[in-house]
Amino acid sequence: MVQKNKSQPCPCGKGDYQVCCQPFHFHPESVPTAEALMRSRYSAYALGLSDYVLLTWHASTRPKQLDLSDELAQGKWLGLSVKGHWPLGDKAGVEFVARYKPSHGPASRLHERSRFVQENGQWFYVDGDLFST
Repeated sequence: MVQKNKSQPCPCGKGDYQVCCQPFHFHPESVPTAEALMRSRYSAYALGLSDYVLLTWHASTRPKQLDLSDELAQGKWLGLSVKGHWPLGDKAGVEFVARYKPSHGPASRLHERSRFVQENGQWFYVDGDLFST
């Protein structure tokens, strides 16, 4: 008997991972909006997909390397709340709050308004401004 894969919630909070962010993790060029890219990047952080985060980071601001394994070993991402999405042609902004709980210590919130750009049909994260929480 063939067993179906169990569905699992998407870390971004918007449905089942297999139909929400997972397809983008295999095909970053297929992400339709900056908000979808931001959600898929959050999910990649939560799942430790360093390569995806780098692939979707604009070359002008991308770090040379990124290893999310230490971050995952020391805690976990708890949830995401998108506060707004402002598309404007080939640029967009997304404001979000992401919650993280280290293994030791209190949970924290990352509140950011991110900037995105679309080049050759693909969305990229450029940078963002952090809000104090």
